[in-house]
Formats: sequence, structure tokens, C-alpha cells
Amino acid sequence: MKKLCLTGGGTAGHVTPHLALIPKLRERGYEIFYIGSYDGIEKRLIADFDVPYYGISTGKLRRYFDPQNFSDPFRVLKGCREAMKILRKERPDLIFSKGGFVSVPVVRTAALLKIPCILHESDMTPGLANKICIPVAKTVCCNFPETLAHISADKAILTGTPIREELRNGDPAQGREFCGFKDDKPVLMVIGGSSGAQAINEVVREALPELLPRFNVVHICGKEKMDNLMLTMDGYKQFEYVKSELKDLFAMADVVVSRAGANAICELLALRKANILIPLPLKSSRGDQILNAQSFAQQGFSEVIDNDELDERILVDKILDVYERRDTFIEAMNRSNQHEATETILDLIDQTVGKE
Repeated sequence: MKKLCLTGGGTAGHVTPHLALIPKLRERGYEIFYIGSYDGIEKRLIADFDVPYYGISTGKLRRYFDPQNFSDPFRVLKGCREAMKILRKERPDLIFSKGGFVSVPVVRTAALLKIPCILHESDMTPGLANKICIPVAKTVCCNFPETLAHISADKAILTGTPIREELRNGDPAQGREFCGFKDDKPVLMVIGGSSGAQAINEVVREALPELLPRFNVVHICGKEKMDNLMLTMDGYKQFEYVKSELKDLFAMADVVVSRAGANAICELLALRKANILIPLPLKSSRGDQILNAQSFAQQGFSEVIDNDELDERILVDKILDVYERRDTFIEAMNRSNQHEATETILDLIDQTVGKE
């Protein structure tokens, strides 16, 4: 049986594409195991998929001064030793990496063992972990056309990002029932990423007096970010996190307000959801979400609000405008050629394993 090692972690965005691939990989006859950090989010997300999981030591690679910069290289070296032991034991035919700092020991060690690696870069410009891994990778799957300029032509391939098949099978009626929405008003969905987005949460709640006469609002606000004073507000439903019902919430949503993480926006593209993106500001990120959002806006898929300019008036006006023009955004998404990412990547994996 063909054997595949999946790796990547640190955020949900480094894991969720794996979740889309796992059922399809099994259909194609692959035995799968996962290498992640000891207790990262990847361990929790993979737990539902009955995939053997190995934890290794990992250290964050920083571009700025931090006292941990002196100790983290030793954690990375420890992770390399642990990865070497695991890979020698399991002998996978291929590594598929979604990036994040835990992937560095795995990919670099795999290269020493002559195990081929395919990387997936979700953002427009490669993150530091992937930059370290690209020199030893066989192929780099890219999410944006603009990314191809940052990677040598013999390695880069435009694939898009795999999304979980179940997200395409939501039921709007079940979504409304789950939220307790009784009328037929259009639905605004607000989602701020795996840990929520407090700046967005606050402005959305300030805007509710103007929004609720026009929309039902479902708000996925992040762990410990619910407002208990609004739990019984008619037409407004909060959740810290949603798993199996997420497909139904997407199905019923007419407009989505979201951060601009690569996986999140690719789900919006695949599901053809008119959307407003509020990317993380430079002070909180390396700027990848800003570039992601700009690309989607240029392709006609999204409207964008600068996080530093976000206020109640701008948000309400933008939501009303996008709702009125939602068909225009959907038409642009329908013209995109990045809807078959899962099959494209699966075929690439098959071809790479077959050549080794």
C-alpha cells in the first residue's frame, strides 16, 4: 500500500486542506499518518479522522528579536531528530506539507532520506517556513497566480486550495433551524478565523441596530469572545466555534464578512459566496492577508475594508452594497478556474509517487 505523511500546523489554516484530502487519499488507496507538534491545533483537528499522529518538538522561526530565538533552534534540532526516527520507521512514499514551523524539521529531514516532498503555499508570498523548505521540495502548489513569480518555474504549479467536500452539501433550512431564525430575511454571516477577530466582533455588534431590521446575523466570534448580554437578541446568533453545522451556515448565508486567511477565502470562492474581507493589519501579521484580499478584489470576488479604517458606518454601507451586487460577485467566481484543487493535487500526488 502507498504511504503518505501529512505535516503542517500552528494554525487551522495549516491543517484544514489536509482534512479535505484525507477521505480522497483513502479512496485512492493511501495509508496516511500525520506529523505535527506535541499539542498544537493540528493534533485536535486530526483527531476526528482516525489518522495515526506523531508529535515532535518545534520552535518558532522569527524575523524579530525575542529571547526565545536563543532556545528555539535547539527545539528545531530536537524536532529533526524525532522526525528522522519517525520517517525511518514509517518510510512514507511522499511528504505533503501545508507549512507552518512544525513542517520544517519534517521536510528537511525527509530530503536527507530521499523522500520526495510536495508543499502547498496558501498565501500570495511564501511564509518563512515554506521558504526554508522550498529548496528541497519537488513541487510547490500555489493558491494565487501571483505566487508563481516567487518560485522557480520548474517547481511551481497553480492548484488552488482543497476544501472539505462536506462544505458543498449544506442545507439552508437546517442552518436557519440551527440558528433559530424564524423569518425569511437574508442572512449575514460573520467569521473571524479559528481564534476569532475581536476588532470585527466589536464593530459588528455596534452595527446590529442597523443590520437586524434587514438581516439575520450569524456570528462565529471565537473562543471566549461571545457577548453574554446579546444571547437572547432576536435575529442574532453567536457561536464560539462551529464544526458539523458549518456547511449549513454557509449554505444559508447571502453575504459573508471574513478575515482574509487563504483557506477561508478559498472556501468563499468555492462556495460562490459574496463577501467582504477585512484582512489582518500589518501590525498583527506579515501582510499576507492584505495581499490575499487585494488579489480577490482585483479578480472581482470580494470587497475589502482596511482593518484600521473599520467602523460601524463603513461596515454597514459595504454590507448593503455587496448584498445588492451579490450576483456580480458570484458571476466573477463562476469564471474562476481554481475550483478543482482537490483533484488536481491528488493527481499530482499520484504522479509523484508513481515516478519514485
